[in-house]
Amino acid sequence: MELKNQKIYDGLMYLYGKDAGEKLFKQLELLIIEFKKNNKKDQNDEDRLFSHKDIVLITYGNTLLENGEKPLRTLLKFFQKYLQGYINSVHILPFSPYSSDDGFSVVDYLAVDPELGDWEDVRQFQSNDIRLMMDAVINHISSQSEWFQKFLLDDPNYKNYFISVDPGVDLSSVTRPRTLPLITAYQTKNGKKWVWTTFSADQIDLNYKNPDTFLDVIKVILNYIQNGANLIRLDAIAYLWKEIGTHCIHLPQTHAVVQLLRNILDEVASNVLLITETNVPHDENISYFGDGNNEAHLVYQFPLPPLIAHAILTGSAHYLSNWARELQLPSKSTSYFNFTASHDGIGVRPLMGILTPEEMQLLVDKTLLHGGRISSKTNSDGTSSPYELNISYFDLLNNPYTGESIEIQVKRFLISQAIPLVLAGIPGIYIHSLLGSRNNLKGVEETGINRAINRPKLDLNFLEDEFRNPTSLRSQVISGYKKLISCRITELAFHPNADQKILDFSPAIFSVLRSTADGNEIILALQNITNQKQKITISMNTFGDEEIKEFKDVLTQRTFSPHLEITIQMTPYEIIWLKPHY
Repeated sequence: MELKNQKIYDGLMYLYGKDAGEKLFKQLELLIIEFKKNNKKDQNDEDRLFSHKDIVLITYGNTLLENGEKPLRTLLKFFQKYLQGYINSVHILPFSPYSSDDGFSVVDYLAVDPELGDWEDVRQFQSNDIRLMMDAVINHISSQSEWFQKFLLDDPNYKNYFISVDPGVDLSSVTRPRTLPLITAYQTKNGKKWVWTTFSADQIDLNYKNPDTFLDVIKVILNYIQNGANLIRLDAIAYLWKEIGTHCIHLPQTHAVVQLLRNILDEVASNVLLITETNVPHDENISYFGDGNNEAHLVYQFPLPPLIAHAILTGSAHYLSNWARELQLPSKSTSYFNFTASHDGIGVRPLMGILTPEEMQLLVDKTLLHGGRISSKTNSDGTSSPYELNISYFDLLNNPYTGESIEIQVKRFLISQAIPLVLAGIPGIYIHSLLGSRNNLKGVEETGINRAINRPKLDLNFLEDEFRNPTSLRSQVISGYKKLISCRITELAFHPNADQKILDFSPAIFSVLRSTADGNEIILALQNITNQKQKITISMNTFGDEEIKEFKDVLTQRTFSPHLEITIQMTPYEIIWLKPHY
């Protein structure tokens, strides 16, 4: 049995040249053949890559805690009790042993942090029909990892796993996502070496010019698939390949690595999806779709969180609608990953070219006013500029220092969460959005880390007490959220790849028309993003030529009679998902 994948062969030749490329191809061939022998390949046709029922919960393995229980088991128990039947996928953020950055400085790729549980606890999610997204944190690894410790000992097998740089080399053109130094000095067995550290001194960048590094990373990814991964998230992938004298971001070689990963997945597990995490301007972000069939299946929709917030905070969906109107997918095997919040802050770099500097400053000002923090990055000229907003999404939209009623705050928040549910793509829901969490200022004070503001750990019993009180913030948020989700997952028009048209009834109402390819299922999703009543008039032509008997709001079952046009009155922050019945 031989591996006859020309795309894999060509990719290796491009990156490593003939001799090293052919050697690596033979090593990969043995690895893939062995994997396929031990793992039944699930064939998956294109139409089944995505479903209208796909929704991903994003969470750390230890966000929810219960005395005496491993957190992964607590998470599964919570999911089964409150989310089964609503959400079908979970992104467990890095669950390997780590040394910093809340898991993103991985000490051992092939282990589960014993504080969280073990591999059997991870596999239990898939055993309970829950799809799993796992992180491939493969741009860098912990300074405490065995790989780097062997590098420090000048082990010949690991001498090329990392990037040593002369400190006198000009690296000013390198794109910097942080204000920290780009290279860090470490003492090795044979003297001091300066190594590349894009994100922190504890996160040592891997050297992909070394074929052995690439091969070991493939072993890691195959291990994740063996242990139940349905989606592989490529963390910080844009910075993967380094060439001194370039920006070292989005290099052709980086795209070639992503293409190789896609080709290998297609070979061993075509039902496993690749998702790239690139917090950069929109055009750069979507470049990781490749030609639509050769790179990521999914890309994070990074402009969406700040654009939704801007729309609600200003009462105008002008910028959000203009941006969404231009969205196009390159193929049916690709889609967007829509979200409003994550474990990280809300990136503002993706807004470049979409919002004016003045409008971006408004978001910065609101973040600070609402108790948040701002993280910055270093520019090539030595200056710094805002990189992300660090604040809970609930508090970004709701000033915690005013006496506004919980009910109106929840309505304002839920309008923000409805938008990712109705746009083309797969929704990703951060657990603290689902739970209505507010700024974790204590966490910021204790750690000195801005991102801790959106990463609190919660006692499950305390949380359940909150749920039992129907007037509590958390109870109102999760019940309102689940109502939206329950309607989303029953409507074929909300398929990730269903047709999408952004309509312009009023800047006060974000309006999107979704329809299946055959036109048999249509929903007009209307979101009043303001605190004022709004009235809109909709022409029957909006829905095509067929005669419509009535319209029904799928959220409330309220009906509307069709005429030449239909007039709808919307209350502040009201959501109406209007479905025609023929």
